[in-house]
Amino acid sequence: MIPFVRQFAFDYGACEQVSPLIRRVVARNPGPFTFTGTGAHIVGHGTVAVIDPGPDLPSQLDAILAATRGERISHIFVTHNHLDHSPLARPLAQASGATIFAGGGPGRASHGADRLEAGDDLGFRPDVALVDGARFEGPGWTIKAMATPGHTANHFAYVLAQEHALFPGDCVMGWSTSVVSPPDGDMADYLASLEKVRRRRFHTLWPAHGPPIRDVDAFLGAYIDHRHDRERQILAALDAVGPATVRRLVAMLYADVDRRLHPAAAHSVLAHLIKLVGEGRAACSGLPTIGAVYRPARLRQAA
Repeated sequence: MIPFVRQFAFDYGACEQVSPLIRRVVARNPGPFTFTGTGAHIVGHGTVAVIDPGPDLPSQLDAILAATRGERISHIFVTHNHLDHSPLARPLAQASGATIFAGGGPGRASHGADRLEAGDDLGFRPDVALVDGARFEGPGWTIKAMATPGHTANHFAYVLAQEHALFPGDCVMGWSTSVVSPPDGDMADYLASLEKVRRRRFHTLWPAHGPPIRDVDAFLGAYIDHRHDRERQILAALDAVGPATVRRLVAMLYADVDRRLHPAAAHSVLAHLIKLVGEGRAACSGLPTIGAVYRPARLRQAA
């Protein structure tokens, strides 16, 4: 079982000092895919960086500007181009004169039939496209960009060197598992990113939604095991029922989960199936898409 962290005391719009170098402002955009809302993290004092400013809400812009009154925002870091993370970056940059940094390349839309509530911000472009390991400094703080593709192709996390902490965006969330939505999301890349994060043995993870993760190694171990368990469940379901669509598999595997989350589950099941087909562990006719029919790989071999 994943040791989820869901106890979270906060006030919308308030700026809370959560560590010596980190403050947090939570946007009022709660929902089934954002938990209580998007947490914008402010790093440093005097000259500061803002990570994932959030959705384009005037109240969130006002709250961040109020929290940094008398200071200079020099950097805006965005983990990925989803509507709950990136849209406020440009208005905040225009109000503060900061430079926006994020992964390069345009995002790719998720499958429209099962579009998620926290969907794609396809118009987002950073001022500067990041490379893995890029380093940025301010008075008393150092941030390093860490490529963590999988949730999206251009997803980046950010390391705060002074606290050996990571802002993982949606690569890791304390309150839930993260959605992987093809074609922009890739399950093989995502699992590799989780292992990459785990190898760094961070003291604390500060996800964009919900409270921090303190017992990092145990949490990530369970997070990774959950993904491998889901693969085994998908393969077992195909063995049990034979050819099946993504939606049929979701109905079987997520029968006890809020149906509002089934579209998100369909994306992650599809991502697993694309990986399994690529590895020769499952098969389908034609391309592995949301509407394809999947079957155990042995049926393909016997045909």
